Amino acid sequence: MSAPPGTTRAAAPSILPAIRIVRRLLHGLEPAPALRLWDDTLCAPDERPAPFTLVLRDPAVLRRLVIEGNPLLLADAYVRGALDVEGDLYGALGLKRHFESISLSWRDRLLLLRDALRLPARADAQFGPHCGFASRVARRFSHRHSRHSDCAAISFHYDVSNEFYGLWLDPERVYSCAYFEHPDDTLDSAQCNKLEHTCRKLRLQPGERLLDIGCGWGALVCWAAREHGVLAHGITLSQRQLDYAQRRIRAEGLEDRVTVELCDYRDLAGKAVYDKVASIGMFEHVGLANLPAYYATVRRVLRPGGLFLNHGITHDEEGWKKTVGTEFINRYVFPDGELDCVSNIQLGMERAGFEIHDVEGLRPHYALTLRHWVARLEAARGAAVREVGEAVWRVWHLYMVACALEFEAGSTGVYQILTSSRQRGSWPVPLTRTDLYHGNRANIHAPR
Repeated sequence: MSAPPGTTRAAAPSILPAIRIVRRLLHGLEPAPALRLWDDTLCAPDERPAPFTLVLRDPAVLRRLVIEGNPLLLADAYVRGALDVEGDLYGALGLKRHFESISLSWRDRLLLLRDALRLPARADAQFGPHCGFASRVARRFSHRHSRHSDCAAISFHYDVSNEFYGLWLDPERVYSCAYFEHPDDTLDSAQCNKLEHTCRKLRLQPGERLLDIGCGWGALVCWAAREHGVLAHGITLSQRQLDYAQRRIRAEGLEDRVTVELCDYRDLAGKAVYDKVASIGMFEHVGLANLPAYYATVRRVLRPGGLFLNHGITHDEEGWKKTVGTEFINRYVFPDGELDCVSNIQLGMERAGFEIHDVEGLRPHYALTLRHWVARLEAARGAAVREVGEAVWRVWHLYMVACALEFEAGSTGVYQILTSSRQRGSWPVPLTRTDLYHGNRANIHAPR
């Protein structure tokens, strides 16, 4: 990376150390990005077009990165607007692999430290420590997963704004991975495919009672009642989701078949109340230590022989260890969220007395879904910022781009696991999956 003529003008004492730091950190990266500094100096790597431009608006970011060595500072700087990316954010986040592979000599480390100490130590006032949407609230959470903390965590994420989510979700407002018959399916049709695939997997029959744990904005309960004739009940901990779902149920004339309530899964009443239970993208919030209680609750409310479909995100390591990625998610996006590998999830379900009938990996579907969400969020940036502010838009933008890359790489997965309470001698599903795929499933559209 070379600096253009003019970099050595009067303001250069704080600029040249920054250029040297970035040059050392990006050494060996091909193609290298361009760098735009706080005084609008542009440093291009060579004559070739750069894949993206890193915009450093605050030299204190670079100073702290070298001295403290915490990559999470870069995410924090992006959320605050002190660091930005012009061009391909997917490519910029690919720098993670490059930084993980860096091996610096002691001499290089000392040179980095020398240059870092020559940079301004204090941030510009407009780029001060982030104390709003993210860190100030998220520090309250400690993975205890009490009823109070779980309710607060759900509110933190889902009560941001119904209008904000509506800008980039599909019309059904499905906030989990879609189901693509073909890679070029639209997001809207793929989410309808997902709802229908879920209902078929549960083998829903008219008149059956369905429970949706973590019902979101009501997509599944409304679809199941409308398309499969069930009596559906959904629970959520988000007041804004509940308000939206109740308005939707009234608008679609489903009051006699669909109900929703604000309820913690641990407070579900009764025994053998439901014929089928679905949990789509909710169990990530339960907490690994609480999964046995979660499974026990589902077993209690599910009738003998009834089916339980658990759909959730996993990752490729056991347990929820503290890493840059997990700390970012818990600080900015999902306070108290925890993931585990799919084999441990299945083992826990079996220990709880469930028999597993079907396991389907949907990892590429979530990667495609996230790419669609990112494109829609970028297209709606102006409206999103007006609704929730720049920092929230940046959190979701960064989070979903990073997640798309994780799903594409395979370090994060998502699985639908179909089970029933173990009953000696019974088999509550057909011998094959043929019934799931009969007829034309492509490009299903929900009647409005």
